[in-house]
Amino acid sequence: ILALEYEGAEEWVTFSNYAASQPKVHLGAKVGRQFQLKDLLYSLMLESHNDTAVAIAEHIGGSLLAKEGSLQEAEKADSKQAVERFAAHMNEKAKELGLDNTFYVTPNGLDGNKEVQEGDRIVLKKHSTTAVELALLMKYCAFESPKKEEFLQITRSGNYTFWDKDGVVCYSCVNHNNLLSQMPQALTGKTGFTNAAGYCYVAALTEGEEKYCLALLACGWPNNKNY
Repeated sequence: ILALEYEGAEEWVTFSNYAASQPKVHLGAKVGRQFQLKDLLYSLMLESHNDTAVAIAEHIGGSLLAKEGSLQEAEKADSKQAVERFAAHMNEKAKELGLDNTFYVTPNGLDGNKEVQEGDRIVLKKHSTTAVELALLMKYCAFESPKKEEFLQITRSGNYTFWDKDGVVCYSCVNHNNLLSQMPQALTGKTGFTNAAGYCYVAALTEGEEKYCLALLACGWPNNKNY
């Protein structure tokens, strides 16, 4: 949702070494390959590609640093510096939405830790949220954000195909949110998994005038994905 609200859909995003080195699940783009931001959002939301998330975070985080004057005109943020700025942007948005028990470290949702200053102490905080706050975030994305229609268009797409800037490679994405085809009330949703969180799911549903958001966390670990 931050990428949609950034208003840079037509900008070209370049895959760095850092982005390309992210673990599976990933798009698998080579270093230096460029894509329009709007195309990468389908890779991000339909396939949960870790490298795409970092590439987007680098692009927007670097733009934020430049805009804030944190960089000299000829200087460019290194990858980790830009990603850290984007994570800070995520935490700023979480605070704005009242998500007081949410803390972001990674842009792709992978488990992570970060040392932060709290008063006169340095504490180690985990990348984390709660079921309630994840549902509140979905409520914002699906029903309240000025970019909610664009968010729904992407996350409700069954599949999407796009090319890199040079037209060398074609990439295809498939939506893994099976509930969209199984339940007519399902509006949108997002699957997820990390070693610490287990299998997770967040969704928005509508029935008549009613709107619902739900979040399911820690719903088992391998090998019980089919429970």
